[in-house]
Amino acid sequence: MRENRMALNGAALAFKGAALAGLVVLVSGCASIHDHRGFQMDKALTDSVQPGVDNRMSVERALGQATFKSQFGPQSWYYVSIDTRQKPFKRPRTTNEQVMKVNFDPAGNVSTVDRVTLTRVPTIHPVREATPTLGRNRSFFQDLFGNIGSVGAMPGGTVGQGRGPTGSGPNGS
Repeated sequence: MRENRMALNGAALAFKGAALAGLVVLVSGCASIHDHRGFQMDKALTDSVQPGVDNRMSVERALGQATFKSQFGPQSWYYVSIDTRQKPFKRPRTTNEQVMKVNFDPAGNVSTVDRVTLTRVPTIHPVREATPTLGRNRSFFQDLFGNIGSVGAMPGGTVGQGRGPTGSGPNGS
């Protein structure tokens, strides 16, 4: 009898351990996801770019290739860094965003260095109102079954008379 009780206690302990392990696995799936995209902003490297001192080559050696470069107007290089966080079952949200803009003069020397953070990024809230349109408001089933019986029907005639289009066009219209 004592051996039976010990076997039951051991089975219960194994079940509790398996349940705890399963709970840990389920809860670990609910962790937030942190992600980084773009340029890795290193304060020492970004502070080393000085207007009037550096040129395109020295900036590229210090910071690497820019995230994107201006195509028109004065030459500017942009280094973009975005950190996001995604909670379980939610969309990713931007937690930190930094943009470093390096402007060059026509000779290729650094003229200015600008830094922009998330505080200067505008937030847009779209309006969810619908625009009224002309036409008929039809239900799904009216759209689905609305043309039954009208295929092959001739205007002004009855179905099955053998009359075809009489126009001069390529399809008789």
